[in-house]
Amino acid sequence: MSGVQTIRVGGDEGEQRLDRWLRKKFPQLGQIAIEKLCRTGQIRVDGGRVKPATRIETGQEVRIPPLPDAAPVAARAKDRPLGPRVSESDQQMIQGAVLWKDEHIIALNKPPGLPSQGGSGQGERHVDGLTTALMFGYKDRPKLVHRLDKDTSGVLLLARTDRVARALSEAFRARTTRKIYWAAVAGVPNPRMGTVRFGLVKAPGHGRGGEGEKMIAVHPRDIDKTEGAKRATTDYAVLDALGTRASWCALVPITGRTHQLRAHMAELGHPIVGDGKYGGSGQENLGDGWGAQLGGEISRKLHLHARSLSFDHPITKKRITLTAPLPDHMARTWKTLGWHENDVPDDPFADVE
Repeated sequence: MSGVQTIRVGGDEGEQRLDRWLRKKFPQLGQIAIEKLCRTGQIRVDGGRVKPATRIETGQEVRIPPLPDAAPVAARAKDRPLGPRVSESDQQMIQGAVLWKDEHIIALNKPPGLPSQGGSGQGERHVDGLTTALMFGYKDRPKLVHRLDKDTSGVLLLARTDRVARALSEAFRARTTRKIYWAAVAGVPNPRMGTVRFGLVKAPGHGRGGEGEKMIAVHPRDIDKTEGAKRATTDYAVLDALGTRASWCALVPITGRTHQLRAHMAELGHPIVGDGKYGGSGQENLGDGWGAQLGGEISRKLHLHARSLSFDHPITKKRITLTAPLPDHMARTWKTLGWHENDVPDDPFADVE
């Protein structure tokens, strides 16, 4: 049994979930144990209580209570599997989601409804828990380097080595990557191309594991005087529209805040179709914006998809651009509304100065 420890978050360890950081440092700790230690206040960051999903920052100090000693490495390797057991159906599903891979990186077209990571209330089925099916002969499981919300589909990167994971994580922090999302939104934003600069702050209260959190938009002039508010910037462009009732938008998150695209589009009065949290589950949009449901045969699932991701390959240094096909429910909506994937530019912002 160890004593109380205080560990400073290293320079290459920031911007990750506390539970993921703890599991790397203390392999003997399971998710349930981490949740209990956080819930009872035994694990603290800079003296404050935290949740497993809290994102830690470089330089913060993490208080670790006395922990049971880890089993010898040889015993762990022999007695424990490399990761959670994956059913045959889940193995086929996650391998079928592979969009592109080389010896350093795996890119998935993440299905909607599948969380990126686990946590209280998320259950055991998530991308991180299925990575044993994505080893493809490597000795280690690939590692998530960023996340997508549970109900958001599209391009998701995993690194096959720690070195590549660190490089990609730094690229996301430095904003040298470029993500373009596609969304169907209520009404038609005016102007048809613009930038949203509302800050975001967490609403009081929280759901299980943080997934119930809702972000409140804060006017740019009020960000500095609003406790907890963070600056957030989103570029948007209307690609096509169905009269005034709905439009197909490209969205680029310049910053990467929780629920940023969903909260920003709702603040404009044009929530993303199927977004009950920010658009109101009972409202049917009849035109000119607002109301997250279109009614009729249109799916009530969230219509938000990480369409493309561009990044500099950490090893080859080449610029890679990956594009993910629409999920089934969005493809059906596009067909119903007469929108065609090939009729729009890959990057509608490319010629904008």
